[in-house]
Amino acid sequence: MTIHAVHPRPEEAEDMPYAPAVEVSGMGNLLFIAGATASPLYHRHPHVAEEHVLPHDMREQTRLALANIKMVLDARGLTWRHVVKLTKYVTDMRDMDEMYAVLTEHFGDWRPAGTLVAVNNLSAPGARVELDMIAAIPTDHPSPRSPGGGA
Repeated sequence: MTIHAVHPRPEEAEDMPYAPAVEVSGMGNLLFIAGATASPLYHRHPHVAEEHVLPHDMREQTRLALANIKMVLDARGLTWRHVVKLTKYVTDMRDMDEMYAVLTEHFGDWRPAGTLVAVNNLSAPGARVELDMIAAIPTDHPSPRSPGGGA
């Protein structure tokens, strides 16, 4: 499997926090990762307020959301480099630079295709960022061994 960014203007790629497109060739499967906030990945429903006490800092909220997603990637033996699409939901567009700084800490020089959307509210009071992702799984990648699998 090969994954590479598609840049119509490669000389300007380093100025972008995301790729305009990502091409995946020889792919096996896709992993759709549900939106994650700074709240614990596993929490009760209906929500219990004590489980959703979130830091106000955008960088810390982004780190916690990414930690939740990393648990999913780790469960499948994948890395940030396998992520081909990233949707970012923020409650204030003025926070995007801080969010992108943390994304760069995790993704390094890899920039998946991305969409940024400003929303009024997220699932937990005080949540300022939610991230969802799509990862490409190589054809020769081992099958999942976790409970709750397939249909």
